[in-house]
Amino acid sequence: MIPVADPLAGYLAYKEEIDAAVARVFSSGRYILGLEVEAFEREFAAWIGTGHCVGVANGTDALHLALAALGVGPGDEVVTVSHTAVATVAAVVQTGARPVFADIDPDTCTMDPQSLARAITPKTRAVVPVHLYGHPADMDAICSIAQNRGISVVEDCAQAHGAKIGNRMVGTFGQAACFSFYPTKNLGAWATGGQ
Repeated sequence: MIPVADPLAGYLAYKEEIDAAVARVFSSGRYILGLEVEAFEREFAAWIGTGHCVGVANGTDALHLALAALGVGPGDEVVTVSHTAVATVAAVVQTGARPVFADIDPDTCTMDPQSLARAITPKTRAVVPVHLYGHPADMDAICSIAQNRGISVVEDCAQAHGAKIGNRMVGTFGQAACFSFYPTKNLGAWATGGQ
């Protein structure tokens, strides 16, 4: 059997660095947030090429908070795809908005921009394209459609850490981007975590 994820292998490969980081956290007495999280936020933002990164509990919370920060709420619609983890749609529902589904491109398994254009209504407040299996959605087309209609874009990057479009990392195209560090993601942690 091939495991979906192997956190033990990752730990063993970086055991000394991980043990030292855990010891720093335990020694600091700050087990929530603290200097280690601040350092991660700075380093992750620099790595993807954005100005800011905010660590939250998990990827679902990251999506929910991003949508809420953009004013998405009851009576609004958010266009996304059904070919994603349940967290994408759960975050939309948590805002009180209604999820609307665009089709995927069968070649990329990501949002089909033409289907997105057809799914937009006067109630559409945001679009959440999902970068999947390390493959980016067509962000040039998606952002163009959204910008022309005054709609916000929140990228779901939970399965695409490090993916690029040209020289630009995913997570730098929309008004916000959300990552997950769930153990089964392509950059997983030992617990949940989102940005």
